[in-house]
Amino acid sequence: MPRKIAVLFVFVCCSLWASAQQTRHFTFHYEFTVRNLTPGAPVHVWIPLAHSDEFQVVRVLSTSGDLPLKKTQEKEYGNWMLYASTEKATKPEYKFSADYDVVRREHLSTPASAKTVSLSTRERQRLLEADKLVPITGLPAELATKETVNAKTDEEKARAIYDYVLSNMRYDKTGTGWGHGDTLYACSAKKGNCTDFHSLFISMARSQQIPAKFEIGFPLPADKSSSEIAGYHCWAEFYLKQRGWVPVDISEAWKHQEKRDYFFGAHDTNRVQFTVGRDLTLNPPQAGAPLNYFVYPYVEVDGKEYINVATLFSFSNVSDTKTKQASTRTGTAAMPQAPAHHESVVNP
Repeated sequence: MPRKIAVLFVFVCCSLWASAQQTRHFTFHYEFTVRNLTPGAPVHVWIPLAHSDEFQVVRVLSTSGDLPLKKTQEKEYGNWMLYASTEKATKPEYKFSADYDVVRREHLSTPASAKTVSLSTRERQRLLEADKLVPITGLPAELATKETVNAKTDEEKARAIYDYVLSNMRYDKTGTGWGHGDTLYACSAKKGNCTDFHSLFISMARSQQIPAKFEIGFPLPADKSSSEIAGYHCWAEFYLKQRGWVPVDISEAWKHQEKRDYFFGAHDTNRVQFTVGRDLTLNPPQAGAPLNYFVYPYVEVDGKEYINVATLFSFSNVSDTKTKQASTRTGTAAMPQAPAHHESVVNP
């Protein structure tokens, strides 16, 4: 009998934890125009495509384009995308758009949610490797060794690295060099945006043999029910064998110092994720170098990157009634919203 009571107690606690998680239901509009094209030039377009995962349910409402669209997937991280091309441009500009219905669930890592998650050898190896702008040796490794000297577990090491980045970086988008997710820039300038904060964290974590990954999408302001969105937001996760993937959002913690403990172990609902990873080779492969990250459309003309692209992103909350219905379908509860993100970078 005591065992049955204990099992029931655990079930009730887990149910209460799940019901306490927040959700946000919204539509998201992704639109862009490739401008001032030379007639007869070959044009190739790749568009990141949001998709469902454990923390968001994504329904593609519509896609449209002045060229036929084909859905493809890259192999390394499994990111989805739309691809369009023409060997001879017949118009000075081409327009594309995608509309989504999204239910985003809070990603909250707590002892109640802890679960053993296995990484494949290949996945673990990749998430411990350096990226072009995310080294795992040299200065960031030296900083990590110094900051984790008293840490006994990987979780303690990750928290020490998180606290270091939060205490030593400044969210500041002045000057040049920021916004590329360049760890060495972050080390020297000690400022930047979300890419710079999380690149430094990932470099330091990987140098300590803690797998870590980069995720990117768009922010949603918590104090608005609809608006245009100026640019992207990114965040990170690190891996613990006995706890699985643990979310962190250090740039948001910097903006909301009262939530520094929350953002070590949580991603709030005010976001939609599009892709994972750095140094990405698209499908079909682009002619240019691997992409630093992939959240905006990528265009090549005559085999070279083409940047004359005008973007427009916006969102609108879905009514509370529809949110509750969607939450019931996804097994979560609709709750109040958490603090907003306010990235304002377009094509950094």
